[in-house]
Amino acid sequence: MRIREGMSESVLTIGPSHTLRNAAEAMCRRNVGAAVVLDPDAPGPSVITERDILQAVGCGEDPDTELVSDHVTSNVTLASPDWSLERAAATMVRGRFRHLVVYDGPELAGILSMRDIVRCWTQDGATSEVPAPAGT
Repeated sequence: MRIREGMSESVLTIGPSHTLRNAAEAMCRRNVGAAVVLDPDAPGPSVITERDILQAVGCGEDPDTELVSDHVTSNVTLASPDWSLERAAATMVRGRFRHLVVYDGPELAGILSMRDIVRCWTQDGATSEVPAPAGT
């Protein structure tokens, strides 16, 4: 099974100048755990997750004044819709993150979460073996 079959094509995107509260409210309305942050001044997309917001608030930051740009993950792994779900899962585990931003060429195509992978596997079953970690 490929990423394109499990990803969400409806991606919540926000700007870097939104507050953490703006991001949290948008994520709640859409019932998603992450938003892709598009900054025209950045070399690529970044991501803000519910975990990023929780950590900021838990450390005493004010969600009404803190900007998304100060709490994003900017070193984002981009995936192709043609990747297998097994490759996506292995990449997420290795990188210790739960969302992959999916680009089809230069276009934002979707987002894939670990939950999406589990949903696909429990509905349809995995189609191949999970690759062994490098060096084993």
